[in-house]
Amino acid sequence: MRSQERHRDVAAYALGVLDEADAFRFEDHLMECPRCAAHVTEFGPITRQLMLYRRSTPQFVHPLTKPGPRLLDRLLSEVGARHRAGRRRFLCAVAATVAFAVAGPGLVVLAGGGKGTVQMSATDARSGVWAQVTTEDYASGSQLELKVKDGAGPRTCRLVIVGTDGSEETVTTWSVPRHDARELTMQGSSSLHPDQIARYEVRSSDGEHLVTLKSR
Repeated sequence: MRSQERHRDVAAYALGVLDEADAFRFEDHLMECPRCAAHVTEFGPITRQLMLYRRSTPQFVHPLTKPGPRLLDRLLSEVGARHRAGRRRFLCAVAATVAFAVAGPGLVVLAGGGKGTVQMSATDARSGVWAQVTTEDYASGSQLELKVKDGAGPRTCRLVIVGTDGSEETVTTWSVPRHDARELTMQGSSSLHPDQIARYEVRSSDGEHLVTLKSR
């Protein structure tokens, strides 16, 4: 695969449609191409929305089906409710952060609007990798935001969710630039709800455990 063709595979890799061999070759390319690494990270919100759309669309409904007026009214009502709850959620988040800061850092539970948001952070003493995961509960599962600081690049990493039943789910992947410890932010989603998640693991592409965040 030529260099120009590798650049063109950014979207296919981010959306998970490359076959295993091409994905492996593209991950090698990511370690040497900061531009492609940045593009893969930028695709995070898009892949999350596509995943949520796929999970919320019944198999018997055509993906391009035009929504009816009831669906539009329901969406507008939900947007209004979330807007009104936004201020309350922010105040609850501040109060919860202060309360848990007194008890000790690491795990913060934010509550508001009937939905729970859990935030936790950890630094691995061996690898030196720091990570923070914020998980928000939704009807279809969880939406996550991951922040990572890792100065041991270049390497490709992934966030793996381990359920309370022992199941594993890869939420997002990214590429760490060479010797760059700046904070990276990724988005992802899971079919598991926060109370079904035992821990979050940041792993390298070769399976090395870089940091673990336990949810309970």
